[in-house]
Amino acid sequence: MTIAAPQVLQLNDDITMPALGFGVFQTPPEETAASVETALSVGYRLIDTAAAYGNEREVGEGIRRSGIARDDVFVETKVWISDYGYDATLHAFDKSAGKLGVDQLDLLILHQPMPSRFDLTLDAYRALEKLLADGKVRAIGVSNFMPEHLNRLLTETSVVPAVNQIELHPYFQQRELQALHGEKGIVTQGWSPIGGITSYRDSEKRTFDDPTLIDIARRHGKSAAQVMLRWHLQQGRSAIPKSTNPARIAENFGVFDFELTTEQIEAIDALDTGVRGGPDPNSITLEAFGREIPEA
Repeated sequence: MTIAAPQVLQLNDDITMPALGFGVFQTPPEETAASVETALSVGYRLIDTAAAYGNEREVGEGIRRSGIARDDVFVETKVWISDYGYDATLHAFDKSAGKLGVDQLDLLILHQPMPSRFDLTLDAYRALEKLLADGKVRAIGVSNFMPEHLNRLLTETSVVPAVNQIELHPYFQQRELQALHGEKGIVTQGWSPIGGITSYRDSEKRTFDDPTLIDIARRHGKSAAQVMLRWHLQQGRSAIPKSTNPARIAENFGVFDFELTTEQIEAIDALDTGVRGGPDPNSITLEAFGREIPEA
């Protein structure tokens, strides 16, 4: 038995979002425009960036260079914690939209839950609700929110986030959080979806070297990265791989011409270690991570 992967996902506010997107985390600004232009030429139609990445302006340049109509590109960015608070977050939209060169964002999300100042997080999310009501954004969401953060947000605000973007790859699957998303109608969007974060330190076990993934890839004539992306898509998630290598950018998009079997999906599910590769969201505080986000 095989399961088809969607090319678009229906969000809870009735708009659709491409399931597979292109990320630019840690992409140097001088390489970003060309990478985005390449991704769009390959077929990507979702571009994910963030105010804290420092490359929103170049993302906008890459979109314009591509010649793809603005309405055909789903643009997603994130508000950094330094701009949390109602008025500050409203202004954060202006800064991001100005750098990107757009009048409307398709998805605007809060980058971290910041539980040490969750009052500011709640005010920031209420600003997102205002931007949504005013038509300045088409959908709103969050990133790196764990169950306790999400449950509190849901009790104190009005709009259910359309998306929660979280670390998610075969070695860290956050199943409890995914189940909560399913109950609330929130799309799970995986960052580091092919486990790139597991290769940052030489001593760490890398997803790319995993014998289970390599064997499945061999059976399909694909790469381990393609298998991981297919695993996300067949389970109804969004994934946003990143690369600056044109060949890798194209390879990561080549995941719509094969299907994993139920047994292969179960084998990948069994790889979960429960070990987070990125920072604990509870550690992200203004004192440690606050930084000024420049004006447009």
